[in-house]
Amino acid sequence: MSRIKNEPKIKNGVITAVREQLEHRALWLYLLCDEAGKRGLDWKDFGSAAIKRCGLSQGAGLVKKGRTKDFTGLRKTLFTKPAQLVFEMKIRRSTPQVLAIDFHYCPLVKAWQKAGCSDEEIATLCDIAMCGDHGIGEAYGGELKLLKSIAKGDEVCRLYYHK
Repeated sequence: MSRIKNEPKIKNGVITAVREQLEHRALWLYLLCDEAGKRGLDWKDFGSAAIKRCGLSQGAGLVKKGRTKDFTGLRKTLFTKPAQLVFEMKIRRSTPQVLAIDFHYCPLVKAWQKAGCSDEEIATLCDIAMCGDHGIGEAYGGELKLLKSIAKGDEVCRLYYHK
């Protein structure tokens, strides 16, 4: 029996459609990892590096868009109101030096659940996907700590960006 609890509370049609797009991308990640595993590659050996490169690129674009490397700029450019609705986020703290956010729902985890992934596979896929968020933090001159994770059975994903 899965220990992962991941059910949305917001069920608006537009939000659901956006979540389905994110689920589709998460399915890509799983299928790429699954095929790589069949060929003898460790998921983390290739997936983590590729996703971190994506995060560094995305972070550089966000810094340019927001014209600042402080974490209030990250909140304004990435963690917008629509994103907050999709992931059912609560901004816990937002300063130039710290950005702390709780995610109460994860469409990526939902995609991996729908694909029939085990809890262990979901935790690994989450670790790989989070490399993008680590890259974004690095692009902002800080780092990210993942204090809790829905994919590992916690009630929320608690992200803590800090300088």
